[in-house]
Amino acid sequence: MSTLSARLDSYAELRRALGYKPEADARLLSGFVRYLGAAGQPTVTVDAALAWAAQAPTAPAGAARLTVLRGFARYLSRSDPACQVPPVGLIRANKVRPAPHIYSPAELAALLQATATLVPGVWAATMGTLIGLMAATGIRPGEAYRLQDEHVDLERAALSIVNSKRGKSRRIPLHTTTVEALTIYTEARGRAFRSGGAFFLSAQGACLTSHDAAPVFRHLLGVASIEPAAGRRRARLGDLRHTFAVSTLLDWHQAGADVARQLPVLSAYLGHNDPHATYWYLEAVPELMAVVARRLERAWEGRQ
Repeated sequence: MSTLSARLDSYAELRRALGYKPEADARLLSGFVRYLGAAGQPTVTVDAALAWAAQAPTAPAGAARLTVLRGFARYLSRSDPACQVPPVGLIRANKVRPAPHIYSPAELAALLQATATLVPGVWAATMGTLIGLMAATGIRPGEAYRLQDEHVDLERAALSIVNSKRGKSRRIPLHTTTVEALTIYTEARGRAFRSGGAFFLSAQGACLTSHDAAPVFRHLLGVASIEPAAGRRRARLGDLRHTFAVSTLLDWHQAGADVARQLPVLSAYLGHNDPHATYWYLEAVPELMAVVARRLERAWEGRQ
């Protein structure tokens, strides 16, 4: 094993000990280590980093390569004075995140009604409860798929999200109506299948995955006649998370609340590392920006 390969293994172990999931980054960096080896270079240089990043299929992918490499290079530079850390901005990615679809209350009702067309009945219950839980709590699709029975505490009205993005965990309080819906699903699921540990089960009784849910959700969008607006992408299951966040922010703005003070609470609820990640919801949704603009107008009128 080369010296750089050994240092990469040490770097991955350090990241893992800090609570990250470094496997994907480690695979990418292994390609860079092989690239350096083929070029006969013993350490990281800016020129080599830029040449390797330029091999990516797109500019955003190249920029992402440099972001991952920058962390590894900083780690190496502590013990290798010859190591160069690639500066920020070498590749202009200009990546634009597509605006999410924000479901209206009528669309959510239509989606839930559409699940009644699914067979068998327990499968209809699974999809209806999945959609309802995501809309009520804003959890990620992957977090919903990974839920185990032990994570759903109906007695204490709480949901445990364990080892999610970047290894973080959190506990989410549940509204009484959500607890009632989860209780009904648990009973329906118990009549159809033996409890196998996973909370959400597929039509065959196995642990629910995106391969089961995603195509069925696209079918439900058609049944509910939910079409993307002009210039927008098709709605997705994950947009229920955006809808939850935007609805919360809308309620705060309409109530005249101090959103800046409340935002860290929403960030913690959503599992974001800090409020900066949550600001994406402020920037991406015209409906929310319209409410903010009206609130600012009223504030300025009061100063005149």
